[in-house]
Amino acid sequence: MGFDLLTYQHVGDKKNSDFFEEYRVKIYERRLSSGLDELLGNMRGVVIQVETGDALGYLEELYLMSPYRFAAGYRSTTHNIYILVSEDRFPRILVIEPLDADFEDDIRRLNMIYPMARSKPNARYVGEIYQTKDKKETCKVLESHNTRFEYEGDTENPLYTLESLLFTVPSDFTYNRVGYSESDFEDYDSLQLGTPFTLSDDQLVALEKQKQAGEEAGIQPLLTGIDHMATRILAGEREDAILEFLTLSNYYFWGAYNIHEMNSSTNVNRNHNVQDDKESPAKVFTANNTPSFVNSFDNLPMPTEDFVRNYGRRMHHMAYEVTDGDHPSGMKNVDFVVGELRTLGVPFLAHVVGECKDDPDLKQIFSKHSKYSILITEYVERCHKFKGFFTRQNVASLTEAAGKDERYVHGHVFD
Repeated sequence: MGFDLLTYQHVGDKKNSDFFEEYRVKIYERRLSSGLDELLGNMRGVVIQVETGDALGYLEELYLMSPYRFAAGYRSTTHNIYILVSEDRFPRILVIEPLDADFEDDIRRLNMIYPMARSKPNARYVGEIYQTKDKKETCKVLESHNTRFEYEGDTENPLYTLESLLFTVPSDFTYNRVGYSESDFEDYDSLQLGTPFTLSDDQLVALEKQKQAGEEAGIQPLLTGIDHMATRILAGEREDAILEFLTLSNYYFWGAYNIHEMNSSTNVNRNHNVQDDKESPAKVFTANNTPSFVNSFDNLPMPTEDFVRNYGRRMHHMAYEVTDGDHPSGMKNVDFVVGELRTLGVPFLAHVVGECKDDPDLKQIFSKHSKYSILITEYVERCHKFKGFFTRQNVASLTEAAGKDERYVHGHVFD
């Protein structure tokens, strides 16, 4: 029996408004009647911008901490674009790097508003790219739903207006974009990203050194693809952000839970067309339960709201799945991976959370945020065929750890 969008009952204890429940179903109905769900396929790429001069450092980081490897490079009139791949069925990572350190577009203008984003004004997660059967028809359908797209002359970055790609303007709720493409993501030239370039011998040696370090440590075979990615948003915009994403994608609202300890909620959206989330990773939105000015009456923890006030609405972390299993060392695989990465100098927030003894469960941990992308890396092992998406206690512990690492008080940044 197939998955039925219209009858699916989402899980969780987070109470949604009548408005949300009404329009969630209306959005599903409109997607089906307009043909949007038939047009859209899996997530095929994620786009991350870094500062001028930071791309190779970020690639070295990814070579050690992820399964992603450099596959192709292109130079546009404004950017170097590095394509990285893990498995063909998983989304690519497109790292984009301005050629000019003074390059300015909406990313820089947004980052300069927020105190902890200013030191890396061009560094930000940009958005995802989804496969579509027909880019023009996708545009026509979504524009009839009041979606706004970038057109030539609207933006300083030509990536967003290529013939091969269609990008929305940044969301008012998440500051992320959504892209669509008919191109074959196994034929990088078909993306028409610019003039091809190759890495220098010194750059290749540096990447190979990181790759070998991971292989010698025994961690690389245990890392797979992107399990999920999480955006942090303001308290009052939770429902709007989710409904907007459902409008733009072929995902469904899986469910949401209150994380009472951290005064926040975690809201998960998944693609029902895949058996393995890594083929089209889950999109998670986290938001405070109350806005900061109301919370000041009760002084509850609010690390999610603090993050948004300090960095802006943006992607907070990307999670990689660690293969489930018991390592010969006697540890669970994720514990082994984290221990080896610590030895290699990778800093983490607190410790691995979760038990993973005999029952289905999951173990997770956050790294400190990347000095290049500002993204936190999460590692997650779903033990003994764990079918849920997360546990409250794990999320509470991870949120608390991240909050302690991202403090900004009265003009001072505390690391």
